[in-house]
Amino acid sequence: MLLERSSWPEVAAYLEKSRGIILPIGSTEQHGPTGLIGTDAICAEVVARGAGDVTGALVAPTIAFGMAQHHLAFPGSVALRPTTLIAVLCDIVLSLARHGFTHFYFVNGHGGNIATLSAAFSEIYARRSLRLSGEDQALRCRLRNWWQGRELREVVQELYGEAEGSHATPSEVALAAFAYPDAIKKAPLDPPVAPKKGGFTDAEDYRRNFPDGRIGSNPALANAEDGRRLYELAVKAVAQDYLEWLAK
Repeated sequence: MLLERSSWPEVAAYLEKSRGIILPIGSTEQHGPTGLIGTDAICAEVVARGAGDVTGALVAPTIAFGMAQHHLAFPGSVALRPTTLIAVLCDIVLSLARHGFTHFYFVNGHGGNIATLSAAFSEIYARRSLRLSGEDQALRCRLRNWWQGRELREVVQELYGEAEGSHATPSEVALAAFAYPDAIKKAPLDPPVAPKKGGFTDAEDYRRNFPDGRIGSNPALANAEDGRRLYELAVKAVAQDYLEWLAK
């Protein structure tokens, strides 16, 4: 059940049986020469919607922009400041809480969002502790990265090994290819496995250390068939985790 395709009476009826909602969140940022700029949002969205189908949970519209300032030296990338993203997340949660939602399960597709999501949760809980939110019910938030889960990690290791890397990875490119097979890109990758050494601070520092945007990865290994396999494992793990958390 998708929030944006529901009427308000349908949402009211849903709240009679459940107070939980799944919120996909990703980013709009470069993913190397072949990865889609929307990869992180696409991955979070397809897994969240799949888990919603399995569990019967309501799924919110995807939050497509994240904390991605370090990618801004690549055309097409869009970033929210951490303070902006925290404010957006708080406003979304408190808006939905006003209607009776109490459990907010974020399916995340971007590693750069993790710290900011955690900070947003702390802000939401602090408002409750200080009684600033105007809500009588306690709120609970949970962060789940779509790539978590023992079975999925084992398959990623089996398929890609060290060439998985940490950005523009073949696993996320494969999942995006499963979602949008007509959008698959081809381009030379030199070297096939990108460098993985070196940290970064701002956007210029990132591009200086990782010129084509990849970190330690070879996304040429990705294909839509593997993406389907990863999708099924991710949906299974997320759905199980959501139901167990909701029942606590």
